[in-house]
Amino acid sequence: MYNPKSMKAEEFIDHNEILESLAYAKSHKDDVYLIDKILQKARLRKGLNHREALVLLECEIKEKNEEIYALAEQIKKDFYGNRIVMFAPLYLSNYCVNGCVYCPYHSKNKHIARKKLTQEELKAEVIALQDMGHKRLAIEAGEDPVNNPIEYILECINTIYSIQHKNGAIRRVNVNIAATTVENYRKLQQAGIGTYILFQETYHKKSYEKLHPTGPKSDYAYHTEAMDRAMEGGIDDVGIGVLFGLELYRYEFAGLLMHAEHLEAVHGVGPHTISVPRICPADDIDPANFDNSISDDIFAKLVACIRIAVPYTGMIVSTRESKKTRERVLHLGVSQISGGSRTSVGGYVTPEPEDENSAQFDVSDNRSLDEVVQWLMSMEYIPSFCTACYREGRTGDRFMSLCKSGQIQNCCLPNALMTLKEYLQDYATPETRKLGEKLIDKELENIPNQNVRKIVVERLEKIAQGDRDFRF
Repeated sequence: MYNPKSMKAEEFIDHNEILESLAYAKSHKDDVYLIDKILQKARLRKGLNHREALVLLECEIKEKNEEIYALAEQIKKDFYGNRIVMFAPLYLSNYCVNGCVYCPYHSKNKHIARKKLTQEELKAEVIALQDMGHKRLAIEAGEDPVNNPIEYILECINTIYSIQHKNGAIRRVNVNIAATTVENYRKLQQAGIGTYILFQETYHKKSYEKLHPTGPKSDYAYHTEAMDRAMEGGIDDVGIGVLFGLELYRYEFAGLLMHAEHLEAVHGVGPHTISVPRICPADDIDPANFDNSISDDIFAKLVACIRIAVPYTGMIVSTRESKKTRERVLHLGVSQISGGSRTSVGGYVTPEPEDENSAQFDVSDNRSLDEVVQWLMSMEYIPSFCTACYREGRTGDRFMSLCKSGQIQNCCLPNALMTLKEYLQDYATPETRKLGEKLIDKELENIPNQNVRKIVVERLEKIAQGDRDFRF
């Protein structure tokens, strides 16, 4: 029985409810009256439930789809403005005991180079990322209780936060590691992490069990209920996602939104972020072996409908996607992207030779961080390196209440401009700096509060003189 308040995975991600919702959406995909009613509700900026959102996803009426895309773009602007948060993944170890058939880290893969960073190697990686200009990292590791125990993860977090190099500092560490216990989540929270991220891969239980034949990750319920344990452990911000291509995309879309509804119903706050990766080539993995791949057009529609359904939630697209694809979905709802990424262990300091591949997946967008920053600014987006909300305690329900009221806008634009100024001063090429200074001058006029604008101007001058880390 479907129950979003249940703590059991098969009740808040109810298979029959998804099937019924899919059938309902298919039967109403040409119902203009219903579609208009759903769009009218969506324009209130308070979101949609999974069944309503599925109707929009299923809709094939050209004029209505244009309305869907336009609304998604407007909602994105209303809540996130033209800011795009920047981050980079940092792979600590690719040792893994699981048998996930879509991931090259699976335990039966004997020819991938297995690596684990020492603390000295980690320091070198972090300094390399700081020298690019990054302030926010997402650490990644395979599941291996011997090689990657929670103590190792905690030690790495402490090391990352401790490194000050020139004007560089990592101000927020997000964590993407396997499902664990309430006690371990409490340890991560006490270590000062930002968002805990865990992809479901697929919400379809039978497919999940087939795709995860061995290892701790094979337990569907334990994995699906991880976010509840994380929140019980005191972690306010959690990030969910699926790997599109493993199962039918409509099913996954429904599961994602039902998971968000569950978190809202039980904890009073939905996911801080939703990621939308698609399966892509990797060592020992051929995407052609998975017959549920989706086109760029479907991918764009998914992003737009997620943005409409969960207007307050950040959306992430990584360098799995090409420049062309990322540019398209930026307009439709994406608010965070990675730049200059390496998905190998130790890849920021020394690029790997082909015969020592340790990467989790092939990167499609290989541009440097500076190239990505310049590209964003050329489209009049503001690359933001801000981590202020996390460090000021604006997380969980506190962040969402500010976001829903619109008050967060009083902080976000000023903080984005000040962190962009830091990047321009410390890391940008001359061409990027010139473009960025023009953008900052223009965007200052969009700060509505005159007193705040005056303070920002003063702080920008101080940043130019060498001061760092101002925030509202």
